[in-house]
Amino acid sequence: MNVIIQDIAYAFPDNCVTNDDYKRENPDWNMEKLTPKTGVHSRYIAGPEETAFTLSLKACDKLFEKYDKNTIDTVIFCTQSPDYIMPANAYLIHSHYNLPQHVIAFDITQACSGYIYGLLLSKSMIISGTSKNILLINADTYSKYINAKDRSTRVIFGDGASASLITSTTEDRGIIDFEIASSGKEYKNFYIPGGAAKTPYFKSDHSLKDDGNGNFRTETDIHMNGLGVLSFFKTMVPRQIKQLLIKNNLDIKDINLFVFHQASQIAIDSISSILKVENSKVYKNIQSVGNLVSASIPVALKMAIDEKKINKGDFVLLSGFGVGLSWGTCLIKY
Repeated sequence: MNVIIQDIAYAFPDNCVTNDDYKRENPDWNMEKLTPKTGVHSRYIAGPEETAFTLSLKACDKLFEKYDKNTIDTVIFCTQSPDYIMPANAYLIHSHYNLPQHVIAFDITQACSGYIYGLLLSKSMIISGTSKNILLINADTYSKYINAKDRSTRVIFGDGASASLITSTTEDRGIIDFEIASSGKEYKNFYIPGGAAKTPYFKSDHSLKDDGNGNFRTETDIHMNGLGVLSFFKTMVPRQIKQLLIKNNLDIKDINLFVFHQASQIAIDSISSILKVENSKVYKNIQSVGNLVSASIPVALKMAIDEKKINKGDFVLLSGFGVGLSWGTCLIKY
């Protein structure tokens, strides 16, 4: 028995924001200089009533047009922007679709490596016999955590959701192997200092602080050390990818398509260059959707499939990296 990604559906907020929109709002932002580095030309931004849950419903509804929701026996919801502190968003899904009580439901709070973690959990649960058909949801609205005056994060991130059906097959294909790694000591390179139990929102410092580069944040906004994160992952991600390939007796040239987390243009290009991957083998959609956090990889993978960039039997490598710091790589035979 092998475990496969049977299908993926995705959804975005209604509002699409372009770089020209940001330029009009912030005339001092040099978008001409920023755009080649970020690679982002437009992104979808959630409105006041749009949340990770509401976006996920749009993705799930698309998936359930093709598959019977009543076959789902596990819901895994990966988000760092849940609708409530409690309960987990997975229970909102369980309620909305009136799923049976025997259905397992839980959230994981991974960010940009979240799809890899979700696939690892899904495969483990199916192989163990705990589950047969898993609904893996990845959704975030990071825009709600970003200060409007923080140029470094606002121009990169978009909001969105994906819903994947993970199941088993007797065919010679599917999710082959993983490499997962963590570096908790680097957590302050990408975090939100206030607003949770340690420093509740009402006790947090809500005054704007300049990071020294003209980016303004409060204690309850995302704090990202972009250069520090990039420098760390430029070393660790290629190393992990090579380890996974060696373990499976494969080489870079054997991979038909690389689907990296769409962190930024410079991140994708740097990792691709270090690995010496041909540009034609690297899928990119960051220009039109931005960095979608844990939904980044599944949305890109689905777009690549729809664009016929992957054929049956192809080897596809997925690589996610971000908050934690955490990074993970998954090898798939499509």
